[in-house]
Parts: sequence; C-alpha cells; structure tokens
Amino acid sequence: MALYILKRILQAIPVFFGATLLIYFMVFAMPGDPIAALFGDRQPNPALLERLREQYHLDQPFIVQYFYYISGIFRLDFGISFSGQPVIEILARTFPVTLRLAVMAIGIAFILAIVIGLFSALGKGGIFDNSMLVIALVFVAVPIFVLAFLAQYFLAVQLGWFRPTVGARNDWGDLWLPAIVLGLSVYATSMRLTRSSTIETLNQDWVRTAYSKGLSRSRVIPVHVLRNSLIPMVTDLGTVFGILMVGATVTEGIFNVPGVGNTLYQAIVRGENPTVVSFVTVFVVVYVFINIVVDLLYGLLDPRIRYVSN
Repeated sequence: MALYILKRILQAIPVFFGATLLIYFMVFAMPGDPIAALFGDRQPNPALLERLREQYHLDQPFIVQYFYYISGIFRLDFGISFSGQPVIEILARTFPVTLRLAVMAIGIAFILAIVIGLFSALGKGGIFDNSMLVIALVFVAVPIFVLAFLAQYFLAVQLGWFRPTVGARNDWGDLWLPAIVLGLSVYATSMRLTRSSTIETLNQDWVRTAYSKGLSRSRVIPVHVLRNSLIPMVTDLGTVFGILMVGATVTEGIFNVPGVGNTLYQAIVRGENPTVVSFVTVFVVVYVFINIVVDLLYGLLDPRIRYVSN
C-alpha cells in the first residue's frame, strides 16, 4: 500500500507541473494589459505602470514569470493580488467556506444516491423506481441556476425555512440551502450508477450463493450487495467533489457565498491574474489528492483489489 501511494504521488508530479504551466500560460497570454486595466478609464503615470509591471514580474519573459510563480508556490507564497492583498490570505478566508459547502453537498448527494438507488434497484420496474428515474432526469435537465432560484424563492422566501443569502454568516448551518441545491444537481448521476450497479450485483452468482447458505436479506443486501455496488458511485462522487470546488461559482454567486468560486469569478472580471492562477493551482492539487483517495477507497470497498508494485 505504501509503495502504491508513493507511486501515485510520483505520477501526480508531472500532472501538477503540466497543469500549472498550461494554466499560467492561458491566463497570462490573454490579450490586454492587466496593470493598465486596474486604472479603468484613467491615464496612469507611465512610471507607476512600469513599477507595477516590475513588481509582478510582467516585464520578464513568460518562462521567467512561471519560474517566479512556481518557486513561490513551494514556499507557500502565492503572490500578491493587484489589490495588494496576499493571495494566500484570500485563500485562507474563502477556501474553508467552499470546502464546507462541497462536503455538505456531497453528503446530501451520497445519502440520497444510496437510499434511493438501492430501493429503486430492489423494486426494479415498480412505481417507485420509475418515479425516481423521472425525477433524476429532471434534475439532470434543469440548469443549476434555475434550481438555485427556485429553491431560493420557494424554500427561503415563501416558506422561510432558510435564509435567502449567506453573506458574512457562513457556518455549517448557514450553508444548507446552497448545499441542497448543489447536492440535488449532482445526486441524479450517482443515484443511477448506484441503481444499475446494485441490479448488476444482485444477479451475480455469489449473491445467490449467499442466499442459498441461509443468509437473510438484511445481511446480504448491506454487506454483500451494497458494499460492492458503491465502487462506481465512489468514483463519481470523488470526481464530482473536485468539480464542486470549482463549479460552485454559480451557486455561490446566487446565494452570495463568500467562497472560492465567487471570489474566483470576481478575480476573473477584475483581471486579477495572480489570484486566478493561484486558485486554479489549488484546485489542481485538491483534484489530484481526491483521485488518490478514491483509488485507495477501492481496496476498502472491494476485497478482491490488492495494490502491488510492478
């Protein structure tokens, strides 16, 4: 296991450098002068422009700029935003909010996917199964901003169950409404994966053997069927978790969540290139880490999987 983890980490190193290089190139190769854009329609002093370009190494060749950036990353120095605030302070303020939101959304999606997917598989072709499949298709088809506005209007404004917006209060209890929206937006795929995987597992010979040995349904379903049916869903939710860390931008904007997505969008609009690149770099690290964790979970869910070194 230790050798496998080391191997996966070594494989992640070129992915990290390749992704950060591509991101850095795409952001800083955009047309326009981000320093001049800070002043809007005003005409800044040329000496001030030159000093700011020198401060952010924009007067250097691209590869030199990237070297300054990547060397700072290894010192946990993500640079300074154009507003003068260290990017790592912005990350420290916004990342925990988005992390809480993503964890809550994944928890909601995970529970719904397991419960509904399992019962749909056990009652395949029945009223409950068909109804849940139709509802899942609706959640897949409806854009997340429509779902967010509907939830905000009915659950917050009309019924008063939640606050319409989050704002400065963003503890666990304040994030329920955007978490429900995000959870519902991603649960449908996981539910259908759980359903199809459970149906396939129920038809396996070793499940019929377990029944023939006299094991009860309450023993076979959770221990033998559900455990093996979770593998596709773990893969899906692991991928979705990384996506939520980035894709929560729309939801965070609608509910005024002061998280990474909302801050990243504002940084893109203002042309805050150091902030954009640093945020996306953190997303790359999180995504790679989650994929390693998902690979390790396979061994816990499926005893047939063993990690060996070649």
